[in-house]
Amino acid sequence: MLSLNSVDQEIIKDSNRKRILQLLSKKREATKQEIAKELEISIPTVTTNINALIEEGILEEAGVAESTGGRKPVIVRFLPNSRYSFGVDFSLYFVRVALTNLDSDIIYETTFKIEGFSNMNEVIRKIERITKDILREKKIPTEKVLGIGFSLPGTVNEEKMLLEMAPNLKIKNISFKEFDHILEFPVYIENEANAAALAELSVGIAKQLRNLVYISITKGIGTGIVIQDYLYKGKNKRAGEFGHMTVVADGKQCNCGKKGCWELYASDRALLEQYKEKTGKNNITLKEFFEALKRNQTEARAVWEEYLNYLAVGIQNIILILDPHYIVIGGEISRYDEILEPLKEKVFIENTFYSKQDIKIMTSTLKGNASLLGASLLPLQKLFFIREKII
Repeated sequence: MLSLNSVDQEIIKDSNRKRILQLLSKKREATKQEIAKELEISIPTVTTNINALIEEGILEEAGVAESTGGRKPVIVRFLPNSRYSFGVDFSLYFVRVALTNLDSDIIYETTFKIEGFSNMNEVIRKIERITKDILREKKIPTEKVLGIGFSLPGTVNEEKMLLEMAPNLKIKNISFKEFDHILEFPVYIENEANAAALAELSVGIAKQLRNLVYISITKGIGTGIVIQDYLYKGKNKRAGEFGHMTVVADGKQCNCGKKGCWELYASDRALLEQYKEKTGKNNITLKEFFEALKRNQTEARAVWEEYLNYLAVGIQNIILILDPHYIVIGGEISRYDEILEPLKEKVFIENTFYSKQDIKIMTSTLKGNASLLGASLLPLQKLFFIREKII
């Protein structure tokens, strides 16, 4: 007769705990009998795990259910505010810091400019002060914080805790290992598009989707690839750098060293730079651009048509390479409904291989918060995820 060794037993024990937590985080409350039946595990196993989670303050007893006979079963309830995590989202000009609970609800959020800091260590010190201020204001003890996750615009090696390269920030080889002692929480890092894809998988539109490409359109372009519910990173953890595929031969010079990269023509920065060239207007925001577009301003309409052409070319390439079920557009630009229908037309017009019925293009339900929420989800992986959603 085969017997389980101690390692196997620990894996099963950990898996049972996470499955119970996952179920209760969705159902909010249930009896031990209902949990045992739905997860197909024994009531003694459920009871052991439930008791431990109640002792940790993650669950609580919430009365009794009706019974057809015998002792009434006790209801247990999930407590989303029993633990918290911090998410930090880096962009070209700003850093966003948010405190979230186990439901990924944003409890508190603040933003500061990167400008004026001479190195990453100074930025981390600023973040450390912010996290302490937030916890003090919200009266949350540090032991209830699971960790702090960073969403970073560049190539990231999360195993080595290394930001290898961030061309748009003009930094490379930044080790986050040394920041644990400054922040006083476990630190996690991820590429911003992958973090956004993780958020979509966990709390966004992709909860019910299994094969998709998330396109993060910000000052640059990043993509997160999801295959069979797993985040695909590739051998060197750099898969999805479609922002740096060439769409214009010998085109504009990119910070990465190449020319003609997609993000130079289809990022929101590219859109606004083109509009500036047409109109001579400085410091235009996306909101102001789309207001001009709604007024059918000639310059805005011309820039928009050219921008959509470049965006569509990149998406066509991605579809031909990966053949996903869904394309999800994220970033600030996804807040504007004007993008979706004309983009679909351009992607599928005269497309020999695909039609609108084959691949769905949609905008993120998390809008501009996907990478921030993805960062805050990183510390929750050990608590909730039975296995890392990475290949």
